[in-house]
Amino acid sequence: MFINCRGERLYLSKERAIYWEREKMLIISDLHIGKSAHFRKSGIQVPDTVGKTDLQKLTALVKEFKPFTLLVTGDMFHNKINSDANAFLEWRKSYSEIRVVLVKGNHDELKTQDYVALGIEVHHKELLCHPFRFIHNKPKVFDEYYNLCGHIHPGIVIFGRAKQQLKFPCFYFNETCGILPAFSVFTGLFIMKPEKGDSFYAITPEKVVPIAISS
Repeated sequence: MFINCRGERLYLSKERAIYWEREKMLIISDLHIGKSAHFRKSGIQVPDTVGKTDLQKLTALVKEFKPFTLLVTGDMFHNKINSDANAFLEWRKSYSEIRVVLVKGNHDELKTQDYVALGIEVHHKELLCHPFRFIHNKPKVFDEYYNLCGHIHPGIVIFGRAKQQLKFPCFYFNETCGILPAFSVFTGLFIMKPEKGDSFYAITPEKVVPIAISS
């Protein structure tokens, strides 16, 4: 679904991404490439299909929107170069024409030469592109820029008529900041507590759904 944010038209995708029309920019957060391989190396059995599923989602989004830029607001990688990161290298070769930009997160620990080899433009703190500041974690001091970030993997609980609880990843927006859901399927959820003035968009298997917040 489309929303208006600071006068800009943003498309919220059920594949956990934002497409910024004016800049032809696909925005995601917390891709965590290499997380499943990192866990397997530690002896924890995680299917090797996890990373492939995330790349398949990314491929579908690129084909749908045909962006000039792919921007990742942190935690693009989970640790160091491993088999999952090598799979991304092969993906990158197929889409070498796309500018890939990373605002580094707390898990982005690759060496400088690794980012260069992957064709990734790195920003260590933030990226300003008016009217937005792209940053990994929500800042504590605010200015004229509207912040778009990730990091916490936001989720929301919806209560059904039979009092059942359904948990969904979500997009979250308030007056100063928008938080993207984690792109990777191999992540948990931090359940947000709705407050008056907040906007939530739950991501269901079928579509993105705006959630009404009671006053």
